[in-house]
Amino acid sequence: MPSQALPRISRRSDPQTTRVDRRLSLRPLEVNVVDPTADADWDRLVASHPDFTFFHSAAWTRVLRKTYGHKSVSLNLSQLGETKALVPLLEVASPLTGRRGIGLPFTDFCDPLFFGEYDPRIVESLRALARQRGWKYFEIRGDKTSALSARPSLAFYGHALDLRSGTKALFEGFSSSVRRAIRKAESHGLDVQLSESEEAMREFYRLHVQTRRRHGLPPQPMAFFRNIHSEIIKRGSGFVVLAHRGPTPVAAAVFFQMGRKAIYKFGASDEKHQELRGNNLVMWHAIRSLAERGFESLHFGRTSRENEGLRRFKLAWGAVEEPIEYFRFDTRANDWIVTRDNVSGFHNSLFSRLPLALNRLIGAVLYPHLD
Repeated sequence: MPSQALPRISRRSDPQTTRVDRRLSLRPLEVNVVDPTADADWDRLVASHPDFTFFHSAAWTRVLRKTYGHKSVSLNLSQLGETKALVPLLEVASPLTGRRGIGLPFTDFCDPLFFGEYDPRIVESLRALARQRGWKYFEIRGDKTSALSARPSLAFYGHALDLRSGTKALFEGFSSSVRRAIRKAESHGLDVQLSESEEAMREFYRLHVQTRRRHGLPPQPMAFFRNIHSEIIKRGSGFVVLAHRGPTPVAAAVFFQMGRKAIYKFGASDEKHQELRGNNLVMWHAIRSLAERGFESLHFGRTSRENEGLRRFKLAWGAVEEPIEYFRFDTRANDWIVTRDNVSGFHNSLFSRLPLALNRLIGAVLYPHLD
C-alpha cells in the first residue's frame, strides 16, 4: 500500500502539530539502491501508485538488463518505514559514450513515483549516487508533479486515449480520415489477429527492420524483441497485432499492459502495401480489444516535436495531448542542462541507403552504447 503523505505545515496549525511536522521532516531519509528484477515487493509498490505505467514494472527493467547488460540502480527512498519515492534507473556504462544513470533507457517516459509530499532530499540522493558511481549525468524521463523544479533538457508530445466510453463512442471520436482508413482496410479483406506467439514477434520484427530503414535508423537487435516476448508477451503483459493480406504481413504493432493501462510501443508496416491502410486497422483492433477487456487507457508513447505527421496520426484517434519532459543533471556543471533531440540528421540519410542486413548488424553493435 502507498505510504501516507507527511502532514503539511499550515499557518492555522497549532504549535504542537507544527512541532510534530518539523520533527518528521528532520527524520533521515533512507536511501536503498535496489534491483526491481530481484525485489519481490517492487511491482506491488509500483501498482499501488496512481501514476504507475508498464515502464515502471520489473519486467521492463528485466528486458533492458538481459538485452544490454546494464546494471540496475533503482532507488527506493523511505522514511519511518514508509516508501517516499521509487526512482527506476539503469546505469549505462560504455567505453564509447561514458557512464550515466538513465530512468530508463529506450523508454518513452518513466516518472519518479512520489508517495506523499515531495522531499527535495530525493534529488540530493540522486546527485550523491551520481557522484559515487562516476556518472557524467543522470536523466529522469518524465516528472508529472514538476517536483524537480528544473529546466527540461528535452520535450516531446505524449498522447493518451481514454477507453472507458466503449467501442462505439471511441469509433465515433476518431477523425473522419481515420474512420475512412479503417473501412478501406476492411474492404480489402485484411486478416487481423492479436497474438502472443513467438512467430508473431518474428513477423513483426521483419516489418520493423524495413520500417526503421525507411526512417533512416538502425533497428534494435532481435535479442531485444526475443526478450520482450519471453519476459512480457509470453507472460500475458502484452501482445502483438498483425494484419495480413493472404499470407503476406502488411502491418504490425506491439502493445504492453499493466493493471488497466496499456501502451502502444512499436509499430511497423510494409511500404509496398501502404494503400491498404493496415496500420489503421491494426490500431483499431487493439483499441477495440483493450476497451472490451475493461482497460481504461491507451498511451501512444512519445512523439518528437519535429515529427508533425506522427503527431497528427495520434491526435486523429481522439487522444489527448500532453507534454513529456526529460530532465538531465550534469555532474560536472553541477546543474540541470538543456540538450537537443537527435532524431534527425545526416545519419538518417546513411541508414536509409544501407542493406537491411548491415543495418541490423550496426544496430546490434550500437544500441548497447545508447540510451
